[in-house]
Amino acid sequence: MNRAITFLEVGPRDGLQNEKALVATADKLELVRRSIDSGARRIEVTSFVNPKRVPQMADAEAVCAGLPKVDGVSYIGLVLNARGAERAIATGALHELGAVCVSTDTFAIANQGQTSDDSVDAAKTIIGMAQQAGLKGQVTIAAAFGCPFEGEVSEDRVVAMALSLAKANPIEITLADTIGVADPAHVSRLVRRVVEAIAPIPVRVHFHNTRGTGIANVWAAIEAGASVIDAALGGLGGCPFAPGAAGNVSSEDVVYMLDRAGVHTGMNLGKMIETNRWLTGVMGRKLPGMVAHAPPFPKLAFPKSEQE
Repeated sequence: MNRAITFLEVGPRDGLQNEKALVATADKLELVRRSIDSGARRIEVTSFVNPKRVPQMADAEAVCAGLPKVDGVSYIGLVLNARGAERAIATGALHELGAVCVSTDTFAIANQGQTSDDSVDAAKTIIGMAQQAGLKGQVTIAAAFGCPFEGEVSEDRVVAMALSLAKANPIEITLADTIGVADPAHVSRLVRRVVEAIAPIPVRVHFHNTRGTGIANVWAAIEAGASVIDAALGGLGGCPFAPGAAGNVSSEDVVYMLDRAGVHTGMNLGKMIETNRWLTGVMGRKLPGMVAHAPPFPKLAFPKSEQE
């Protein structure tokens, strides 16, 4: 089992993309700044998609223009097609392009207007575009554990997709539980199979907590060999094209669990909880994550302000 993981904050993109009330660009940038201050060194900052379909991401270029330049911090832009990749590269502010392919035809057509196989080909193209531009390319297999339209997804299908994607030499391949249907046993089997199939390319995981299994799935994934973990501040998130998809696993909840278990994350939980309280004010409602609402434990691990 990995005793250290790379923590990847996806709140500025996946955490906010499904919110109906538009979040100001300045607040998105403040969330990025606070995430860096909390220890995050890889942050998914925005996506380059059709603003008519995802209005929350209409300010992608403006967000990139305002990103602070911090040594050791990598910014990621999510893209679904070559046009999005061109926009992302043109900002000059990003270090990685994140491509997406989908495990089933029905969801792939709903999400990006192409079949599953076509989405794999498009992802390979995006990875190549990133590499040619001097950036890193990585890819997510969406609905890897289940599809909102077609139900169960064959593990063999996901492994085959991962093997095909590995030929493009991405820096990592992500298995995403887009609608939060995975269970720890399923996660353990599939992550282990993909880790073995694509080694030495790292496996990253992305879980939603729709049915309350997200944190358990994170643990199962790490035990099975995943080395990069996605999470969103406060547990916000969802997918506009996946009916019933709820929030991501909460960054604070993930970090609390891993820190207590002796798995190094590089994150400062006290600062993350302070950011949760700030973001609660921005969103105007209580956020789903649980640790920020519980008494600090142990108290010595938190700043004085968190103990009062």
